[in-house]
Amino acid sequence: MATRPMTPPLTWPDEVDEILAGDLVVVTGSPTPAGGVVLNSVTPLGIRDRAEGTVMFTTSLGFGRKLERIAADPRIAVAYHTRRHGFSDRPGLVVVQGVAEVYDNYSQEERDEIAETAKQHIGQFAEGRFWDWWLSVYYLDRVGVGVHARRILWWPDGDAAGRPRVIGEPLPAEPPPAQRLPRDPQTPRVPLRRVRRSARWRHALLGVLASDGMPLILPVRTRSDPEGLALVDPPALLPEGGRRAAFIAHDFRPKLVGLKTATHTGWLQAGERTVWTPHTRHAFYAPPNKTLLLLGNGGGARYGYRKALRQGRDQILHHRPAVRR
Repeated sequence: MATRPMTPPLTWPDEVDEILAGDLVVVTGSPTPAGGVVLNSVTPLGIRDRAEGTVMFTTSLGFGRKLERIAADPRIAVAYHTRRHGFSDRPGLVVVQGVAEVYDNYSQEERDEIAETAKQHIGQFAEGRFWDWWLSVYYLDRVGVGVHARRILWWPDGDAAGRPRVIGEPLPAEPPPAQRLPRDPQTPRVPLRRVRRSARWRHALLGVLASDGMPLILPVRTRSDPEGLALVDPPALLPEGGRRAAFIAHDFRPKLVGLKTATHTGWLQAGERTVWTPHTRHAFYAPPNKTLLLLGNGGGARYGYRKALRQGRDQILHHRPAVRR
């Protein structure tokens, strides 16, 4: 029986590769069972394999929700939306859409190589007996997430108000249909003052599902509205009608010191007047102090992993790191 030929890896031009190498922080989007998207910010460390058509980021087993979502649905998007504090001044917005694969079988040589790359992006690691123990889940027990690109959306000037250049699979011919209304979709379920405050941070992005099921992540500008946040000049690719949509706002200083992120899910009503209404909110604030940041990262990773163990979700994390109780 003849074997089916494999699809050649997607390749991209030098200008896009410079952007993929240059961002300190990117935003990832994964589908939810209800037809929405969950957004997270991660540090990709510039890791990518151009020959294989793959971009990558790493995540701690202590923050395993990302891995659970990938196991449930590997479709994913990664938005390279800012060179701020990164390694390039090239303008542009790049959204990579593809299929995620988790790698947890790194050799020690590969781990050392990633660690050296991480130091260039986020600074020297804390070392010593206490830090080696405290950060064991956050630093040492990390897995890689490779995104095999199927489509790359590229706005060379960074203005998502227009249509992008498309590399790889064409965009779906038809926009996704409007979704069924949940109960009171345009009634805010979290304090609006907090949402509006974080929406003023430097970077804000919205995530929805495209008609092919791929997450679509777009930077947006907002203003206050009685129902939540009104979008100013909505991006061209944003579909009309009502649908579940995620919103993320974040800001950060060099080496990720002073990182602050607020992630939300909610309802988007797009048309003549485009308004997003928040339903859930999760915020993380890191003080502008490296030591306090590392204490928080280590504590959060250890708590997250222990919670996964208690709830019986550890199987999704591929292996069990040594976490002292």
